[in-house]
Amino acid sequence: MNIKHLARSFVAILTLSLASGASADSSLPEVTHDGLHLVKHTKMRAVWMAPGANLDEYSEVALLACYVAFNKNWQRNYNEETIQLENMITDQDMKKIRDDLAKEFNKIFTEVLTKAGHKMVTTGGSGVLIVRPAIINLEVTAPDTMAPEMEQSFAANAGQMTLYMELYDGKTGAIIARVIDPEALGDDFWQVRNSVTNQADADRVLRRWATLLSDHLATIKAAGATPASS
Repeated sequence: MNIKHLARSFVAILTLSLASGASADSSLPEVTHDGLHLVKHTKMRAVWMAPGANLDEYSEVALLACYVAFNKNWQRNYNEETIQLENMITDQDMKKIRDDLAKEFNKIFTEVLTKAGHKMVTTGGSGVLIVRPAIINLEVTAPDTMAPEMEQSFAANAGQMTLYMELYDGKTGAIIARVIDPEALGDDFWQVRNSVTNQADADRVLRRWATLLSDHLATIKAAGATPASS
């Protein structure tokens, strides 16, 4: 299976099926600084698309490394509520969390898309759709500091993170789309939270994003297929 209609089906994902529980807000800019137009009535927090973009030319996908950024005040707020010095979050702890989440993002997206038959490449060029993902506003309820006596944390979720993704034309470098989708990590059920449960909750969100993308690529391709002659 190729993904000639990747960008078109990605639009279908954004506008029809990703269920984040929030639609495009009327307070969002209708046109961004780089000329993208707000897509109304989506289930994503915000979607902007380039008007008149030619989306049929893409047959390959280049998934760039995922950038990860914490909420600016997360470390400070977390440490202020932590009694034991050994349980405080260090800069090294934050770097490890960012690196691990970035690797997990690309691993899951690549795994899901490849398994579905979509061709993944590592460089841009003609026919290549570049996907530049980022996780921003990351907050973790119970990060693993490797402290031997880490106190148990009970919470309704593992934290939160926001998907910030941009699509680019692989030949010209022109931006095609931008999407923002915040997600809570977990099921709103109070339980012990630790690095293991945090990872599981994050993986579920990442796999949902990747699976929705992959499923809609397949759906769009099947819908656009030419029936075989009898």
